[in-house]
Formats: sequence, C-alpha cells, structure tokens
Amino acid sequence: MRKLTIHELNRLTVEDFKNTEKFPLCVVLDNVRSLHNVGAAFRTCDAFAVSKLWLGGITGRPPHREITKTALGSDESVPWEHAPDVPALVARLRAEGWQVVAVEQTTGSVPLPQFQPAPDRPLALVFGNEVFGVDDAVLPHCDAAVEIPQFGTKHSLNVSVTVGVLVWDVLTKWGATSAP
Repeated sequence: MRKLTIHELNRLTVEDFKNTEKFPLCVVLDNVRSLHNVGAAFRTCDAFAVSKLWLGGITGRPPHREITKTALGSDESVPWEHAPDVPALVARLRAEGWQVVAVEQTTGSVPLPQFQPAPDRPLALVFGNEVFGVDDAVLPHCDAAVEIPQFGTKHSLNVSVTVGVLVWDVLTKWGATSAP
C-alpha cells in the first residue's frame, strides 16, 4: 500500500468543478461564529458536490484569511451566498420546494439513523450557532429536525464535524457512490 499522488487522484480543476452537476443538497449555516467552522463547511461542500452553501446572519464570509486557511481553496469552488435573515431564507427555500431539516436537538427531532430524506425533493440542512444552536425563529420554517445520537458526556459535536456527518449520511441514503 502507498498513498496516491495528486495526479493519481485525478481531481477536477476549480473551473471544471464549477461546471459539473451538483447534488440537490444545500447547507445553511445559521449564525456560525467560528471562521474555522465556515472554512471546514466549504471543504465538505466541495468534497461532496453540494449545490450551495448559505452563510446566514453573522456567519463570516469570504474573503477572510481564517476561512481561506481552512477552506484550502474550496471557498473559490463552492457556490455560496450570504443571507442576513435566516428565518426568511429557510421559509423561502421551503416555499421553493426544498425539504428543510434543522440539525438540532428538539422535542420532535429524529435520530439520524432513522431519518430518511424525501426522495423527490432537494434537501436543505440547517446548522446552528456553536453555543445556541439553530435559532428558535428558524425552527417553525423547518419540515423536520434531526440529531446525531451521542453516548458521552457532551451534548453536541463541533459544527464542522456535524456538517460532514450529515452530508455523508444523506448522500449514502441517496445511494450516491460517485458525483451526480
């Protein structure tokens, strides 16, 4: 066994990636304050061909040194947009036909292994602030809430880890084994 070289990985250029089909999945960051989490979300969205990254409320936006440092260039390849009003964004996405799912521990949240994304709708996953979670004003605009079962003493995972877990889980449940 040996590590593959950059050439053997056969990655797309940024321009080619921008022109490829993406999964009908978007990530919404709701008031995420850590620029490292934002940069990591960009990398995850690039790795899994997410159609768009929404940077909501106070979430930092490129260009920013700390985002770029973690994103490793994916802030140039992933389509993104800032939405100052996250509840309005989520309501709009839902009205446009997206299944909107908050990643949050709520009275009605479903454990991730039991969650099944709607097979005939694009999916928007909403990730909240590192301390306060998904804003209470966003929850009424969501179709569902999902949580990752945890077995230790902490009740949450880092936002960047959670984005990776959820996006991979959804693509797996959709049966994705390669780019769309």
